Amino acid sequence: MSEDARDRAGFAAAGEEKHRERMQRKKELIDRKIARATIERGVLVVNTGNGKGKSSSGFGMLARSLGHGLQCGVVQFIKGSFSTGEEAFFRRFEELDYHVMGEGFTWETQDKQRDIAAAQAAWAVAARMLGDEAYDFVLLDELNIALAHRYVAVDDVLAAVAARPPRQHVVVTGRGAPDALIEAADTVTDMRVVKHAFKAGIKAQKGIEL
Repeated sequence: MSEDARDRAGFAAAGEEKHRERMQRKKELIDRKIARATIERGVLVVNTGNGKGKSSSGFGMLARSLGHGLQCGVVQFIKGSFSTGEEAFFRRFEELDYHVMGEGFTWETQDKQRDIAAAQAAWAVAARMLGDEAYDFVLLDELNIALAHRYVAVDDVLAAVAARPPRQHVVVTGRGAPDALIEAADTVTDMRVVKHAFKAGIKAQKGIEL
């Protein structure tokens, strides 16, 4: 082996050793954090922001919960005037109580009182789930929209979430999450737009938006 080749091999070996040392330190740090996380209870997750993926993330957690055999509930507050792939798929599960309570986006209905009535009816179903220990996981899809328009009272939601069964997980989606709900949540993700196909004139696609 030439001297140059030996030097390259030596640098590579040193680099590998440094990488192993960094990963070992990182593993030790993460292991310590995992060891300290001993609390086991239901969590409140809020997905908000103007970016795509809020509901998709919520339905991903729903899939995980069903995979673990949990009893789940879904209430969709806005969607309802059109069929979606998630509804078609998840309705197959007997462990899932699925309710599409909305009548479409507010600019589609153009009827405030009808929107309020639909949101209140959806909240009645959601409140029932939040008060029932039979539900391990509850997804309240687009509830934030109803809260932002004040079709549902934030205080009612906070009270119901606070009084829910201790091990029940709740996921709330929709842009414009109120500050009080963000403060009460255990995990909050604010999704931002970088690019979106719709701005380029591409219609909503099955499997992506529908």
